[in-house]
Amino acid sequence: MKHTISVLVENEFGVLARVAGLFSGRGFNIESLSVAPTLDPTISRMTIVTSGDDQILEQITKQLNKLIDTIKVIDFTGGDFVEREMALVKVSAEEGTRAEVLRIVDIFRAKVVDVSAKSYTVEVTGAPGKINAIVELLRPLGIKEIVRSGPVVIGRGPKGWKNV
Repeated sequence: MKHTISVLVENEFGVLARVAGLFSGRGFNIESLSVAPTLDPTISRMTIVTSGDDQILEQITKQLNKLIDTIKVIDFTGGDFVEREMALVKVSAEEGTRAEVLRIVDIFRAKVVDVSAKSYTVEVTGAPGKINAIVELLRPLGIKEIVRSGPVVIGRGPKGWKNV
């Protein structure tokens, strides 16, 4: 089962390495990782996507909470949250396929952010399922390169981590 975990940590050097080391040292895989400072520049928020059963997640959560730099850990799996991901997709744009690429971009409310003689670079933002769907439609047209941010999440409603 896939789990999305949000971790508030002290924004100090070495914290990311300690978190990654925690995962690798126990044989857990990080499928996606996104880190950025919060409104408080001394605190960063990590969004980690990993797989495993509930027992593995409980072990991960306990280990994360033991790290001295950890402030708070939340597992958003099965909860009420907003999830978004961003992808840049460089797709072949030959004379015969340009119109089709632009139609797909329009349907997904994506945008072309770079144009060259033989390719378009498309930016698409949304739920991971939306990213997967546009990638599958663009694949037959010739994807040259793709970069994905991995998901970031935030809880719905007024509850949350204040000022971070």
